[in-house]
Amino acid sequence: MRIGFGRAILAAVAFVCLSQPAVAHHGWQCATYAASHSDVALRGNAHSWWDHAEGVYQRAHRPEVGSVMVMKATRAMPMGHVAIVSRVLGDREVLLTHANWRGDGRVETDVRAIDVSPDGDWSQVRVWYAPSHAMGLRNCPIFGFILPHRATDLAMAGSDGAAPAGQAPSAAAD
Repeated sequence: MRIGFGRAILAAVAFVCLSQPAVAHHGWQCATYAASHSDVALRGNAHSWWDHAEGVYQRAHRPEVGSVMVMKATRAMPMGHVAIVSRVLGDREVLLTHANWRGDGRVETDVRAIDVSPDGDWSQVRVWYAPSHAMGLRNCPIFGFILPHRATDLAMAGSDGAAPAGQAPSAAAD
């Protein structure tokens, strides 16, 4: 039986495709990206990072460059979200670098986020949403910020709250 040239190529392509394992590239998840691109190395779903950081890293309710903002789980974000603070612009505005905010695994750099909490305590934020070219429409509840300092750094500070020798003081921890 003779196979035409076109059919032979299709058969060869089908053989190669079916005999190789499928490799899917989905981009980054927010937690995987934050763990590998910050000095906060935690695992698990984003909403669990706040509890996982207790006793390991200092936690605060004010942003600091290099800290990881931890969003709570909501109906719209059942796994929560984490993002690295790349710059503090003011008392109620930061720039974030994060992954998968759009749900497609993309990394976004220097994305604007604002504190919209009534008391200015960083308990709720709105984050820039690139597809709409505007700030997001929903307020996202957050736990706070995990600082890139080990909890033992705080314990080593004197009772007066001074930082250990050679370190600058950081934001107040929980």
